[in-house]
Amino acid sequence: MRPNSVKNAWKNGKQTIGGWISCDSVYVAEMMGRTGFDWLCLDMQHGLLDYNDVRDMLPAISLSDTMPFVRVPWNEPYIMMKVLDAGAYGVIVPLVNNREEAEKAVAACRYPPDGMRSMGPIRAGMYGGRGYVQHANDEIAVIAMIETAEALQNLDEICSTPGLDAVYIGPSDLAYAIGLPPRGDNDDPKHVETVHHIYDTARKHGIHVGAHTGSLEFTKRWLKHGFDMVMLGSDTAWMGKLAGQELREARADTGVERAPRGEDY
Repeated sequence: MRPNSVKNAWKNGKQTIGGWISCDSVYVAEMMGRTGFDWLCLDMQHGLLDYNDVRDMLPAISLSDTMPFVRVPWNEPYIMMKVLDAGAYGVIVPLVNNREEAEKAVAACRYPPDGMRSMGPIRAGMYGGRGYVQHANDEIAVIAMIETAEALQNLDEICSTPGLDAVYIGPSDLAYAIGLPPRGDNDDPKHVETVHHIYDTARKHGIHVGAHTGSLEFTKRWLKHGFDMVMLGSDTAWMGKLAGQELREARADTGVERAPRGEDY
């Protein structure tokens, strides 16, 4: 079976840097796959992607050595099994609140006797290669998002769930959970303390830790702190940020103002 290079990195004490894809574009998936990320996540929760998009974009990522992950829209076994059968090598599950929900996520991603995943890797068997069914339980990464007040109360129970590979911090929803305004990169001491608490608890239970960021500054901060998987940025954010920066600079340096819209007629 094709090895999961992200899980191999974690086993060897190495960190990984990933990217996020929200646009329903095969071209974007292939381009970002060739950029050199360790992993790319197709976002079905907040991105513009449905299963048909993911089905077509996973092969585009697979043209590179980048590992294809998917954030599913909800902790529902059927969609986790579908994206795994389509070739995802990691599943990020949002809004996991307690041990029971973490166990549910793990079970959906593991073949019996370790779980309840149904047999039928229609594309995953081709991408993963010979031995996929025999080794998938060891290679597929199951990652629970920690981002609610209930999850913080049950953090030890979640992090000690057998078969759970990692927890992943969603900073905006986490801010809601601790009574702060939602913000992706958050310097509020209460937010930073909570992130550190999640990190320390995951480490105590021997699992890996990931963080969602919105800037190079925070990516470097969490990597230096020791996080195993950190998201550098997303397709939509990069397009908007870079285009906006260069457009503002071009207008400022040349004096060219935006063309007026004009009156409707």
